Amino acid sequence: MKVMVLGGYGNFGARISRALAGDARMQLLVAGRDGLRAAALAAPWPGAQGVAVDMHSAGFAQCLQDQQVDLLIHTAGPFQNQDYAVAQACAQAGVHYIDLADGRRFVCDFSRALHTAFVDTGRVAITGASTVPALSSAVVDALSAGWQRLDTIDTCIAPAHTAPRGVATLRAVLSYCGGPIEVWNGGHWQTYFGWSYPQRVPFQRLRPRLGSLCEIPDLELFPARYHVRDRVDFKAALEVGLAQRAFAVLAWLRQAGWLKNPSALAAVLNAGAPLFTPLGSALGGMVVRVAGLDANGQPVKRAWHIAADDGHGPEIPCMAAILLARRLASGQPMASGAYPCVGLLALADFAPEFAKWGMVTDAVNEGSNADGQNGSTGL
Repeated sequence: MKVMVLGGYGNFGARISRALAGDARMQLLVAGRDGLRAAALAAPWPGAQGVAVDMHSAGFAQCLQDQQVDLLIHTAGPFQNQDYAVAQACAQAGVHYIDLADGRRFVCDFSRALHTAFVDTGRVAITGASTVPALSSAVVDALSAGWQRLDTIDTCIAPAHTAPRGVATLRAVLSYCGGPIEVWNGGHWQTYFGWSYPQRVPFQRLRPRLGSLCEIPDLELFPARYHVRDRVDFKAALEVGLAQRAFAVLAWLRQAGWLKNPSALAAVLNAGAPLFTPLGSALGGMVVRVAGLDANGQPVKRAWHIAADDGHGPEIPCMAAILLARRLASGQPMASGAYPCVGLLALADFAPEFAKWGMVTDAVNEGSNADGQNGSTGL
C-alpha cells in the first residue's frame, strides 16, 4: 500500500512517517510544500520518497492519482479553519483518507459533508484519528463497559511544557480563547467561554494543574454517543500555572470587549514561551474520568490516567493514525464512507504504542472525591 503522509516532515507527520517507514506492507511518501525537507527526512528509509505537493492546488486529486497513492494521512493542521478540500480530492482520486483533526466543526460536520462521496468510491475517510476523539473514546468505552448509564465524562490533557509548539497551533488555540463554547452540562446545552474558569485537576503521576475549558469534538460527539445524563467536559492544563492564568486573563479581556482577536498575539506568546522553560518539564499526561451506574445499577466512578515523560507526549496524537494505517495495509475490512474516529479502536490497541515510549497508564476506582482513590490497576 502506497501511503502519503501530508505534512510528513512536520511535528506529527515526521513521527507518523518514522513509524510507518519500516513496515514492509507500505511504501512511504513523505509529502509537503518543501520537497527538499521531505526528501531529507525520507532519505534514510529504504523505499521511502520525499515529494513536493501543494494540497491547495486545483490539481491535487490528479497528483494523488499520478503518484498512485492508496492512503493519505493528513497531518498538515491546524484544522480549526480548514475546509474539506484535501478529503474531497481523496474521494475524487479513489484514495483512503485519515486525518489528525481536533477542530470541533471540522470533525463533527465531516460525515455529513463527505460520507456519500466516499461510499460511492468504495473508500474510507476517518477524521479525528488523534488523542481526541480516537483515544478519548477508546478510554470511555473501556472504563464504562457494561454500565447501565453514564452520567459524566471529564477529560483533561496536560501537555509537557517542553512539548513542541508553533505559531499556527497557538493561533488555533487562541481562536476560541474567550469565545463561546456550547457544553452539555446539567442535562442540557449551556454556553461557556474558552480558557476561562481555571480549576484544579488531580492526576495520578503528575502534580495537580489548573485546567480550563477547550473546544474539541468530544464536547459534541460524546453526549449523543454515550447518552450522557449530566455533563461532558474537556480541559487543557498547562504545566506552568502562570501561563494558564494568562490565558484566562485573555479570555476575560475578550469577553469584556477589550480584546477582539486573541489569535493576533500568537507570535508574541510563542516567542515568549521559552522564558518559562525553567519552570516546566518534559512530563505530560492525560486523565479521563467517568461516573454513572455499573452493570448492577450501583453508582461508580472510574478514571484512566497516562503519563508520558522524556518529551514523548506528542507521540500520543499520532498513534491512532498509525494503528489505522496498519489495519488498512493488512487488508482488514473497513466500511466505506466518512466517519469520526469514535469507537474504531479499542484501548488495548494502543497498549503496544504506549509501551514503546515508556508511557505508564493507570485505571483508578475513585470515591466521591476526585482525590479519593480506593484502587489502581494498569489498563
